[in-house]
Amino acid sequence: MFISLAQGANQPDKEKAHKFTCPSCGATQEFEPKDNCLVCPYCGNKEDIPTSIETIKEHSYEKYLNSEHFQKIVLTENALEVTCSACNATVTFPPSEVAGECAFCGTKIVAQTKSANPMLAPESLLPFKITQSEATNSVKKWISNRWFAPNALKKFATQNTIGGVYLPFWTYDSYTTSYYKGERGEHYQVTENYTENGETKTRTITKTRWYSASGTISQWFDDVLIPATRSVEQSSLDRLSPWDLANLNAYNPAYLSGYKAQCYQINLQEGFEKAKSVMDTEIRSSVRKDIGGDEQRISTLTTSHSAITFKHILLPVYLASYWFNQKIYQVMVNARTGEVQGERPYSVVKIVLFILMILAIIAVLYYLFR
Repeated sequence: MFISLAQGANQPDKEKAHKFTCPSCGATQEFEPKDNCLVCPYCGNKEDIPTSIETIKEHSYEKYLNSEHFQKIVLTENALEVTCSACNATVTFPPSEVAGECAFCGTKIVAQTKSANPMLAPESLLPFKITQSEATNSVKKWISNRWFAPNALKKFATQNTIGGVYLPFWTYDSYTTSYYKGERGEHYQVTENYTENGETKTRTITKTRWYSASGTISQWFDDVLIPATRSVEQSSLDRLSPWDLANLNAYNPAYLSGYKAQCYQINLQEGFEKAKSVMDTEIRSSVRKDIGGDEQRISTLTTSHSAITFKHILLPVYLASYWFNQKIYQVMVNARTGEVQGERPYSVVKIVLFILMILAIIAVLYYLFR
């Protein structure tokens, strides 16, 4: 893949363009997850990717919002970009590949390709670690363990391979100060008499005394991870965690050679609003601990954020999409850990047959024991 860095929305800086040409045969080399190097797909020549000593930096959120000058990444004029007309996902890919099927919805891409647009530069990434064949085998195993999956899904597993794509994410750091008002509930027991069937009985019940509570708590949030894509099923993507963010590499276009990369669909500001919702859940949990007692009520909660920083990162996923009964289903693999998550349809015929089989077994057992 060919990549260059430029300032602002300027044209690509051709002096910084990267072309990963095999020194033996002149073909374009691709990143190989197994060996963590560039490999020529034709002659097999391998080249190590130099280890970067560059520090992965956090950038000021406020400074970015107030500045029009920020680094963007653009692919050279040789690289292509296409937007799927079915799901609106935009991906970039090297000219040695073709757009083919959309990785996000499985639709044949017929839209005209164009030169890639600039986008906010990724700060870092996690390179692919799981190979395509390993990921494909993991998906086949995952599908084989899905009870009541239709035969079409199992057929899909044997006839299709999955493609690698870097998905965009934001990470946010923030120092929060939260002011709250609420109530602390403390349980106590009382004994009371009651009548049942004309007989007087005694029982112990729990009641709650409520006391006013207020206070201030402060928390530091580090690397709150927010997907910047709308093209994948969110709950499945969340279940791919955890990601080994401690092993992030400084951005190097060599890691993208041979893979597609999605442009972010959720911008930095929208991503931070989502991050605040994630933080709010933890803040409320901390407030309840601060209130104490047996029960808690939060009536008002106001949170201020400061020292906000962010990173734009790319995380590797193998993704396969298929259609069944006019609905899109996605299966994805964490290309670092091999974790498989996804959606699956159910075969009504198989479920009905299973129920009938259970009923038949019950009927036979009833007959024998009778």
